This record gives sequence, C-alpha cells and structure tokens, in this order.
Amino acid sequence: MSRQIELAGKSGARYRYTPLEEDRSIPPAGANYVIAELTPQGPSVVYAGETDNLANRAWREALDEARKTHAEAKVLTRLNVTRAVREAERADLVEQYQPPMNQDVPN
Repeated sequence: MSRQIELAGKSGARYRYTPLEEDRSIPPAGANYVIAELTPQGPSVVYAGETDNLANRAWREALDEARKTHAEAKVLTRLNVTRAVREAERADLVEQYQPPMNQDVPN
C-alpha cells in the first residue's frame, strides 16, 4: 500500500492523497488529483484537478505537460464522489498552493 501524503488547503482543511500507480487498474470513480513533485520538504504542487471518472485518465494530458518542466512529477489522488465536494477541495488547494499550471485555468 502506498503512503498517504497530506495536503492542507487555504481553509486549513487537510486532505490525504495517495500516489497513483499508473500501471495498475484505476477505479472508475470521482476523484480529486494533484500533480506534484515529491521532495524531502514535501510535495511541490504543479497542478490540481478533479474528474468524475478517474479511470478515463483525464489527468494524463496534464501530467505529460507537467513532466516537460517537472520530470519527476507524480499523480496523487483522493476519491470524492460528489462534484461539489471535488470542486471545493480543488479550489481550496489552488488557493493555497497557487500551482503554476492552474494559473491560466479559470476556477
């Protein structure tokens, strides 16, 4: 089992993410995902997103783009069923970390 990585939002809420094993079966569930480089000082968030079906790999394009400048970037996921919860969590993380790949994307 992969270790969990805790990210704190601007609100102070804490979210536990798990590194995605890209070569394993991915559940067809709603989820938040973060693309980050994992460093000894903690995760460096490059992008925060959400999807209603993690298995459709909507995160793949963002990961490929992130790896152009952040070669060690990984996908971290957190399953969330309802869209409202996913959107609120994504906004909370974007506000806290100001990920570079989210700066040109409307919230």
